[in-house]
Amino acid sequence: MSATASNAAPTTDLSEKQRNILQYLRTNAPEQTYFKSRLIAQELGLSAKEVGANMRAIIDGEFDVTIEKWGYSSGTTWKVTV
Repeated sequence: MSATASNAAPTTDLSEKQRNILQYLRTNAPEQTYFKSRLIAQELGLSAKEVGANMRAIIDGEFDVTIEKWGYSSGTTWKVTV
């Protein structure tokens, strides 16, 4: 499950939670490649389940990030590149 995209899709197609997750990834991906859902959730005041559920819209959209579901040990890990 991965997606490569450009800035083609406007972020207005995303919910507020999805926009917040995307912004978090854009901001932190240059310094970090792997993100755990629970750690994203802690930073954004969401549950890990909410992060996972909202990640699909970002993966399916055409944005300037590539997201791949990477692992499940101790929760879902996402590989993110900008």
